[in-house]
Amino acid sequence: MSSVYPQIHLVRHGETAWSLSGQHTGRTDMPLTPVGEAAARGVADRLKGLSFSAVWSSPSQRAYNTSVLAGFGAQSVKKDDLQEWDYGAYEGLTTKQILAERPGWNVFRDGCPKGEMAAYVGARADRIIDGLRKANADMLVFSSAHFLRVLAARWIGLPPEGGALFVLDTASISVLGYEHDLSEPVIRKWNQK
Repeated sequence: MSSVYPQIHLVRHGETAWSLSGQHTGRTDMPLTPVGEAAARGVADRLKGLSFSAVWSSPSQRAYNTSVLAGFGAQSVKKDDLQEWDYGAYEGLTTKQILAERPGWNVFRDGCPKGEMAAYVGARADRIIDGLRKANADMLVFSSAHFLRVLAARWIGLPPEGGALFVLDTASISVLGYEHDLSEPVIRKWNQK
């Protein structure tokens, strides 16, 4: 669906060993699995025919290599603010393991010891959104699940904790845009495989 207003395509990176096992992967630089590489190549077909003024990627190899395999490596600019949530002491742990130690824990509400709180991730998302809105053009962004969920929440004016309301599969594509004018940011598509 074409729009007269800019559209921001968000791509979550392809599968990694830890995304498959459900381990929190913040700053650990995990490579894509062979399945993740194939899914990243498939993103190219799903974005065929679209053009973007700029392509931004998290510096993580899982996000950047997804951009490369999707055919956007030559355009892809790494942005530190697109990094995944810093899980600190919870890096590499599954939600089940964390809940065994800390019943009722929720990353969006409680953050991570020695890592980031939602407000910090939200501040990074706000800086990215500011850049996207200033560009006022169709853009493509590659990053990770929790960060992109916070980005979507902030795009539509929810607090960073609102990211808890969204889910994202690996190698999914989502589209942020506007409804009637630039004062009405919306989510046009979400978690498309």
